[in-house]
Amino acid sequence: MSIHSIKVKFSAAATFAFFGLVSLLAAQEAGAPQGSTMMQGDQGPHLMMSPGLMMPVMNPAKGRKLFAEKGCVACHSVNGIGGTDAAALDASTMTPMMNPFDFTARMWTGAEAMIDMQREELGEQIQFTGQELADIIAFAHDAEEQKKFSEADIPPEIDKLLHADEEDGRSDHEMKGGNEMMKRGGGMKH
Repeated sequence: MSIHSIKVKFSAAATFAFFGLVSLLAAQEAGAPQGSTMMQGDQGPHLMMSPGLMMPVMNPAKGRKLFAEKGCVACHSVNGIGGTDAAALDASTMTPMMNPFDFTARMWTGAEAMIDMQREELGEQIQFTGQELADIIAFAHDAEEQKKFSEADIPPEIDKLLHADEEDGRSDHEMKGGNEMMKRGGGMKH
């Protein structure tokens, strides 16, 4: 092996090691598990899970904002703030360690009822990106971030929906058939 080829191989190895170290430091700084690597995706940083799959870095602060803005709060409550048509999403009621895909699977179980309610209450089905859903799930599991959630987080148009029942003299939203499962909490609680 020539001196030149050794220098080229050493230079390439040093470059890969440098970028690997930078990636590992970025993952640790973002709170990623040891051994994970970070990659920048369309919606932000992601953890590499296995070939072809990545897990978004979940941000509970962004999730708090999205929970209100997307209209989840119209049916779900946190800390007693929000609607009562569906299960409360207080972190204290969540399984301490939960696979986020299990949370999504529970949402899927109640999808038909939730979509009906979204169309009735909000006028259309709520659309989420994967990153938005990840952030909302992070919020649903973060007791410290939930302590920051207040009426001030709720946009005026969503707040109007929440208080429409009080103005109409009803204590709860009218529910269509099939939504009782969501009211009892079958959609999220463990």
